[in-house]
Parts: sequence; structure tokens; C-alpha cells
Amino acid sequence: MAVAIAVTRERREGETRCAVTPETVKKLIAMGATVSVEAGTGIGSSIPDADYAEAGATVKPDTRAVLDGADIVLKVRGPTAQETSALKPGTVVVAMLDAYREKDTVEALKGANVTAFAMEFVPRITRAQVMDVLSSQANLAGYRAVIEAAYAFGKGFPMMMTAAGTVAPAKVFVMGVGVAGLQAIATARRLGAVVTATDVRPATKEQVESLGAKFLAVEDEEFKNAQTAGGYAKPMSPEYQAKQAVLTGEHIRKQDIVITTALIPGRAAPVLVSAEQVASMKPGSVLIDLAVEAGGNVAGAKAGEVVTTTNGVSIVGYTNLPGRIAADASALYARNLTAFVGLMLKDGVVTLDLDDEILKAAVVTHGGAVVHEGVKG
Repeated sequence: MAVAIAVTRERREGETRCAVTPETVKKLIAMGATVSVEAGTGIGSSIPDADYAEAGATVKPDTRAVLDGADIVLKVRGPTAQETSALKPGTVVVAMLDAYREKDTVEALKGANVTAFAMEFVPRITRAQVMDVLSSQANLAGYRAVIEAAYAFGKGFPMMMTAAGTVAPAKVFVMGVGVAGLQAIATARRLGAVVTATDVRPATKEQVESLGAKFLAVEDEEFKNAQTAGGYAKPMSPEYQAKQAVLTGEHIRKQDIVITTALIPGRAAPVLVSAEQVASMKPGSVLIDLAVEAGGNVAGAKAGEVVTTTNGVSIVGYTNLPGRIAADASALYARNLTAFVGLMLKDGVVTLDLDDEILKAAVVTHGGAVVHEGVKG
């Protein structure tokens, strides 16, 4: 029998993305699988059930009907308790599990004796680029952050010269130059803003300057060694943070918009903008905190809210920015998942080679146990 792939509707509040699109349904079927989709799965991404059916999927009315007999379950977020209870032992679940924080979900998957893969743990190696959900979603988050900033900011972005006088360009400061930060820089530059950026990784300086922005950092010896072999930022010493805070504090005071993107895997997000720095900004200034779900980079940021300070500064803490561009976010994420599933479908059957470097890095639960070293710890 063909491998049965199931996709349920996302039930997390505010989650508009979906795990398959009609395009990827066709690709999964071409791999030798059948695809069942719960009714309403694509509503948030403007994909009607009829489009899934036309692509070859079977649209079923509810969760249990979709999950009945499933070999592989594809999700955006981790499965709910109801979904997990409906899985047969040995089912493969692939999703963005947020495994460091969603401990109850991980424990439930372990108890259900399913093999769960966290897409956020896919290693950033050349072979896995097409599966890199962190990059695909962060790219859109960086773009959307600038759009949200433009909406919240009471002025225009570009310099405009008119008969009535000149409109000065917006000053945008991007803190954290990963995939999201680079896209934020590029988008703000396209809109005509004057952009500066900072990051503790020395390799980002050239990237920032290549996009036409200016780089800001304390470039001492610690800065020169502040990047892991995997390309992530290392936690910086209190001494370095103090020096960087002095440099950035004066800079932040002069900015119209600050976008923060700094995340450290498995840890709370570092605070980059203090309450004092927020208080130093001009009325009407805007801060966009992309790390708000991990604790936040900006003092006073609240997940899912826009906070207006007593000095008239807006701190935007929207969660799931990629979900605000759901159609594109779903299209990219679904392609990431399809490439990942291709690693485990061999001759029409599920074959889990947990010695494969990609599968080994991403597996969280298997055989009734938590097997990911970082999550266990």
C-alpha cells in the first residue's frame, strides 16, 4: 500500500499557514504517497479545499478521519493533544515543534511512541538548504517587519522633494543580521530609508554594506571571534555587551525605526534595547521585536500586542510575522517539508535512516523516548 500522508488544519491561535499546497500535494503523490487533508486546512493561505482535491488529495471532514491510518503527519506547529492521541504507534510527525519550549508537546509525542522531527533543527548545511524552514520563514518575517514598521510609523520612508519642501528619509536600525535582518535591510532600502545595522558576527559586516547599509559594532577581539562554526552568534560577555550598549544607545536615540531579530537557539532572546534606550527615542518612533515569542529583544515588548510608551514610542510585538504573508509562507514551508519527506520515502515505503545527518539532527522523539540531546538536556 502507498504511504499515507495526513495534513490537519492548524489550531494554534493566529496560525494562518498550512503544511501542504496543491503544488506539493502533486509532488508527494509523485513520490508514491497518498495525501489526506482536513477540510479548511488552507483557508488562512487562500487555498480552497477544491484546489487540494483537484491536485489529487482526499479532503476529509475532521481530524480523526484524516489521521486514521496515517504513516506521516505534516504540520506547521506541533500537534495538539487530541491529534497526538489519534496517532498510531510508529507514526512519523514532521512540524516546527518549538521543542525547547513546547515541553508538553514533546512529552505527549514520546508517550504516543511516534517519531517526531522538528524542522527548526534541520542543520544548516548545503545539502539541507532546500529544507531550511528557519531561513524560508525568517526571510518573510524580515520583509513583513518593515511593512509593519511602515504602517505604524506616522511618516514616509523615502526622501521626497516637493514644491512645498523636502521630506527627510526615515532612519532604520536593524539589530541582528541573520536571514530576517538581511531581508529587513533590503526591504527598508527599497523603500528609501537610511539604514544602519549591527550584529556580533564579523562576517555580517560585508553583507550589510553590500546592501547599501552602514555597519555599527564594537570591533574588538571578542567581536572577531563571535561566531560558531555553524554560523550562529555566540553569547557575548557582559563586558562586550556593556561596550556595545554604549555605542548603540546613542545611535538608537536618533532612529525612527528599530527592528530587532536576535535569537539564540535553546535560550531566551537577548535584550538588545533597554527601557532607558526606548525612553530616549523620539515620539512617533517604532520598534519591531521579531524575537518577542522567545522573551523579546526590546524591554517592554509584549507578545501579540502593540505597546505605546509614555513618551509616544510604539513597541510592536506581533507574533508569527510569516503568517501575515500566509500564502507565500505556506508555499515555501510546504516545499521545505516535501524535500524533507523525500529523505524518508524509499521505493514507496517509509524508511528512516537515523544515521543520515539531516534526520539525525532533526529527530526529537523515537521509540518512546526523547532522543535529541539538546531537548533532553
